[in-house]
Amino acid sequence: MELYAIMRRSGWGSAADLEQAAARSTQIGNQEMAEDVRWVRSYVLEENDRSVGTLCIYEATGPEAIRKHATLADLPVDEIIRIADTVVVRPDPDQVHA
Repeated sequence: MELYAIMRRSGWGSAADLEQAAARSTQIGNQEMAEDVRWVRSYVLEENDRSVGTLCIYEATGPEAIRKHATLADLPVDEIIRIADTVVVRPDPDQVHA
């Protein structure tokens, strides 16, 4: 598996919509595609139009598996980028809540 960043810009109208999408993603990832994709974390983005987007970090066998997972879970995918390396300057801060 390799590490990928997935941009999902303006994918949801609200945090509640995103919560439903996260539940679908978890179900598909855990039940149907556990050997191909693993959701690591997501950063929720407040878009300029006040919609909600995400930057998601996944482990996956490849971009095709990420696209299949997104299709099955009804998730948008704007861009998939393979992560070449990780540089940690300091740990993530405490979670930010809207």
